[in-house]
Amino acid sequence: MIKVIIYAGLSIPFDEAKEILDSTDDVEVVYKRPIKRGDLGAALKENPDIIGIIDGVFHQNSAVGHKEILNVMKKGIEVYGASSMGALRASELDTLGMTGIGYVYKQYADGIVDSDDDVAVMLDSETLEALSEPLINMKYVFENAVSENIITEEEKDELLSISKKTYYPKRNYAQTLADSSLDSDKKDKLINFIRESKDIKKEDAKELLKYIYDMIQ
Repeated sequence: MIKVIIYAGLSIPFDEAKEILDSTDDVEVVYKRPIKRGDLGAALKENPDIIGIIDGVFHQNSAVGHKEILNVMKKGIEVYGASSMGALRASELDTLGMTGIGYVYKQYADGIVDSDDDVAVMLDSETLEALSEPLINMKYVFENAVSENIITEEEKDELLSISKKTYYPKRNYAQTLADSSLDSDKKDKLINFIRESKDIKKEDAKELLKYIYDMIQ
Protein backbone atom coordinates (compact mmCIF):
# COMPACT_ATOMS: atom_id res chain seq x y z
CA MET A 1 0.00 0.00 0.00
CA ILE A 2 1.35 3.39 -1.06
CA LYS A 3 0.37 6.34 1.11
CA VAL A 4 0.16 9.85 -0.33
CA ILE A 5 -0.52 13.04 1.62
CA ILE A 6 -1.56 16.16 -0.30
CA TYR A 7 -1.84 19.64 1.21
CA ALA A 8 -4.37 21.58 -0.85
CA GLY A 9 -7.91 22.97 -0.69
CA LEU A 10 -7.29 26.54 -1.86
CA SER A 11 -5.71 26.36 -5.32
CA ILE A 12 -7.85 23.33 -6.04
CA PRO A 13 -10.87 22.15 -4.01
CA PHE A 14 -10.63 18.67 -2.52
CA ASP A 15 -13.50 17.29 -4.60
CA GLU A 16 -11.83 18.36 -7.85
CA ALA A 17 -8.47 17.04 -6.67
CA LYS A 18 -9.98 13.63 -5.93
CA GLU A 19 -11.22 13.40 -9.50
CA ILE A 20 -7.55 13.25 -10.51
CA LEU A 21 -5.93 11.43 -7.59
CA ASP A 22 -7.91 9.38 -5.09
CA SER A 23 -7.54 6.27 -2.98
CA THR A 24 -7.67 2.84 -4.60
CA ASP A 25 -7.10 -0.70 -3.39
CA ASP A 26 -3.35 -0.14 -3.64
CA VAL A 27 -3.05 3.55 -2.82
CA GLU A 28 -4.26 5.62 0.12
CA VAL A 29 -4.52 9.33 -0.64
CA VAL A 30 -5.12 11.69 2.26
CA TYR A 31 -6.00 15.33 1.56
CA LYS A 32 -5.20 17.92 4.20
CA ARG A 33 -5.78 21.65 4.56
CA PRO A 34 -3.03 24.13 3.53
CA ILE A 35 0.22 23.25 5.25
CA LYS A 36 1.62 25.23 8.17
CA ARG A 37 4.65 24.99 10.43
CA GLY A 38 4.64 21.72 12.35
CA ASP A 39 2.29 19.78 10.08
CA LEU A 40 5.03 17.64 8.56
CA GLY A 41 6.11 16.41 11.98
CA ALA A 42 2.60 15.10 12.52
CA ALA A 43 2.49 13.70 8.98
CA LEU A 44 5.57 11.56 9.63
CA LYS A 45 3.57 9.58 12.18
CA GLU A 46 1.29 8.50 9.33
CA ASN A 47 4.25 6.95 7.45
CA PRO A 48 3.62 8.46 4.01
CA ASP A 49 5.61 7.48 0.95
CA ILE A 50 4.84 10.68 -0.98
CA ILE A 51 3.93 14.20 0.10
CA GLY A 52 2.56 16.79 -2.29
CA ILE A 53 2.52 20.42 -1.17
CA ILE A 54 0.19 22.68 -3.12
CA ASP A 55 -1.23 25.18 -0.65
CA GLY A 56 0.19 26.55 2.57
CA VAL A 57 -0.37 29.40 4.96
CA PHE A 58 1.84 32.48 4.77
CA HIS A 59 0.57 35.00 7.28
CA GLN A 60 -2.23 33.37 9.28
CA ASN A 61 0.28 30.94 10.86
CA SER A 62 4.00 30.29 10.50
CA ALA A 63 4.83 28.87 7.08
CA VAL A 64 6.25 25.37 6.69
CA GLY A 65 10.00 25.54 7.21
CA HIS A 66 12.81 24.35 4.95
CA LYS A 67 14.26 22.15 7.69
CA GLU A 68 10.91 20.38 8.10
CA ILE A 69 10.85 19.46 4.43
CA LEU A 70 14.50 18.42 4.44
CA ASN A 71 13.88 16.21 7.47
CA VAL A 72 11.02 14.48 5.66
CA MET A 73 13.13 13.87 2.56
CA LYS A 74 16.01 12.48 4.66
CA LYS A 75 13.61 9.74 5.75
CA GLY A 76 13.17 8.67 2.12
CA ILE A 77 9.82 10.35 1.55
CA GLU A 78 9.37 11.94 -1.88
CA VAL A 79 8.18 15.54 -1.70
CA TYR A 80 6.61 17.42 -4.61
CA GLY A 81 5.57 21.05 -4.80
CA ALA A 82 3.47 23.19 -7.13
CA SER A 83 1.07 26.09 -7.50
CA SER A 84 1.56 28.10 -4.31
CA MET A 85 3.59 27.39 -1.16
CA GLY A 86 4.64 24.14 -2.79
CA ALA A 87 6.10 25.95 -5.79
CA LEU A 88 7.93 28.45 -3.59
CA ARG A 89 9.52 25.81 -1.35
CA ALA A 90 10.36 23.56 -4.31
CA SER A 91 12.24 26.40 -5.99
CA GLU A 92 14.30 26.81 -2.81
CA LEU A 93 14.91 23.10 -2.26
CA ASP A 94 15.00 21.58 -5.75
CA THR A 95 18.77 21.13 -5.63
CA LEU A 96 18.33 19.20 -2.36
CA GLY A 97 15.75 16.72 -3.61
CA MET A 98 12.34 18.39 -3.63
CA THR A 99 10.63 18.21 -7.03
CA GLY A 100 8.89 21.29 -8.41
CA ILE A 101 6.17 21.12 -11.03
CA GLY A 102 4.39 23.68 -13.21
CA TYR A 103 4.41 27.29 -14.33
CA VAL A 104 4.54 28.92 -10.89
CA TYR A 105 7.46 26.74 -9.80
CA LYS A 106 9.37 27.67 -12.95
CA GLN A 107 8.69 31.37 -12.34
CA TYR A 108 10.32 31.07 -8.92
CA ALA A 109 13.10 28.72 -10.04
CA ASP A 110 14.07 31.06 -12.90
CA GLY A 111 14.08 34.09 -10.59
CA ILE A 112 11.27 35.83 -12.47
CA VAL A 113 9.34 36.12 -9.21
CA ASP A 114 10.91 35.92 -5.77
CA SER A 115 8.30 36.88 -3.19
CA ASP A 116 5.59 34.89 -1.42
CA ASP A 117 3.36 37.91 -2.15
CA ASP A 118 3.06 36.65 -5.73
CA VAL A 119 1.03 33.62 -4.64
CA ALA A 120 -0.53 34.95 -1.42
CA VAL A 121 -4.31 35.28 -1.22
CA MET A 122 -6.89 36.15 1.40
CA LEU A 123 -8.98 33.09 2.18
CA ASP A 124 -12.06 32.09 4.08
CA SER A 125 -10.60 29.94 6.86
CA GLU A 126 -13.70 27.74 6.98
CA THR A 127 -14.41 27.08 3.30
CA LEU A 128 -10.86 27.76 1.98
CA GLU A 129 -12.43 29.95 -0.71
CA ALA A 130 -10.05 32.55 -2.12
CA LEU A 131 -11.23 36.09 -1.34
CA SER A 132 -8.60 37.88 -3.41
CA GLU A 133 -6.67 37.25 -6.62
CA PRO A 134 -3.07 36.01 -6.51
CA LEU A 135 -0.60 38.26 -8.28
CA ILE A 136 0.92 35.30 -10.17
CA ASN A 137 -2.46 34.64 -11.83
CA MET A 138 -2.84 38.30 -12.79
CA LYS A 139 0.65 38.38 -14.24
CA TYR A 140 -0.05 35.25 -16.29
CA VAL A 141 -3.34 36.65 -17.62
CA PHE A 142 -1.99 40.12 -18.42
CA GLU A 143 1.02 38.70 -20.27
CA ASN A 144 -1.29 36.49 -22.33
CA ALA A 145 -3.50 39.52 -23.00
CA VAL A 146 -0.48 41.25 -24.52
CA SER A 147 0.18 38.19 -26.71
CA GLU A 148 -3.44 38.34 -27.91
CA ASN A 149 -3.12 42.09 -28.66
CA ILE A 150 -5.82 42.99 -26.15
CA ILE A 151 -3.51 45.32 -24.22
CA THR A 152 -0.08 46.77 -24.92
CA GLU A 153 3.12 46.01 -23.05
CA GLU A 154 2.92 49.43 -21.42
CA GLU A 155 -0.66 48.82 -20.30
CA LYS A 156 0.36 45.45 -18.87
CA ASP A 157 3.12 47.14 -16.89
CA GLU A 158 0.65 49.67 -15.53
CA LEU A 159 -1.80 46.96 -14.47
CA LEU A 160 0.92 44.95 -12.78
CA SER A 161 2.24 48.02 -11.01
CA ILE A 162 -1.23 48.70 -9.60
CA SER A 163 -1.62 45.05 -8.60
CA LYS A 164 1.74 44.92 -6.84
CA LYS A 165 1.03 48.07 -4.87
CA THR A 166 -2.27 46.65 -3.63
CA TYR A 167 -2.11 44.78 -0.31
CA TYR A 168 -2.72 41.13 -1.17
CA PRO A 169 -6.04 40.66 0.73
CA LYS A 170 -7.56 43.46 -1.36
CA ARG A 171 -6.02 42.49 -4.70
CA ASN A 172 -8.55 41.77 -7.46
CA TYR A 173 -9.13 42.39 -11.15
CA ALA A 174 -12.05 44.81 -10.75
CA GLN A 175 -10.16 47.26 -8.57
CA THR A 176 -7.00 46.99 -10.65
CA LEU A 177 -8.86 47.83 -13.85
CA ALA A 178 -10.81 50.63 -12.13
CA ASP A 179 -7.55 52.27 -11.04
CA SER A 180 -5.96 51.96 -14.48
CA SER A 181 -5.97 54.39 -17.39
CA LEU A 182 -7.47 51.86 -19.84
CA ASP A 183 -10.48 53.15 -21.74
CA SER A 184 -13.87 51.48 -21.20
CA ASP A 185 -13.79 49.54 -24.46
CA LYS A 186 -10.40 48.01 -23.68
CA LYS A 187 -11.49 47.24 -20.12
CA ASP A 188 -14.53 45.37 -21.44
CA LYS A 189 -12.37 43.31 -23.79
CA LEU A 190 -9.90 42.54 -21.02
CA ILE A 191 -12.68 41.54 -18.61
CA ASN A 192 -14.01 39.05 -21.16
CA PHE A 193 -10.50 37.71 -21.67
CA ILE A 194 -10.01 37.33 -17.91
CA ARG A 195 -13.24 35.35 -17.63
CA GLU A 196 -12.05 32.92 -20.29
CA SER A 197 -8.51 32.59 -18.92
CA LYS A 198 -7.13 29.65 -16.98
CA ASP A 199 -6.42 29.82 -13.28
CA ILE A 200 -2.73 28.99 -13.51
CA LYS A 201 -2.44 27.99 -9.85
CA LYS A 202 -5.24 25.46 -10.31
CA GLU A 203 -3.67 24.20 -13.54
CA ASP A 204 -0.37 23.64 -11.71
CA ALA A 205 -2.18 21.83 -8.89
CA LYS A 206 -3.79 19.52 -11.43
CA GLU A 207 -0.40 18.91 -13.06
CA LEU A 208 1.12 17.86 -9.72
CA LEU A 209 -1.75 15.47 -9.00
CA LYS A 210 -1.54 13.96 -12.50
CA TYR A 211 2.22 13.59 -12.10
CA ILE A 212 1.83 11.64 -8.85
CA TYR A 213 -1.03 9.59 -10.34
CA ASP A 214 1.13 8.55 -13.31
CA MET A 215 4.10 7.80 -11.07
CA ILE A 216 2.26 5.39 -8.77
CA GLN A 217 0.42 3.46 -11.48
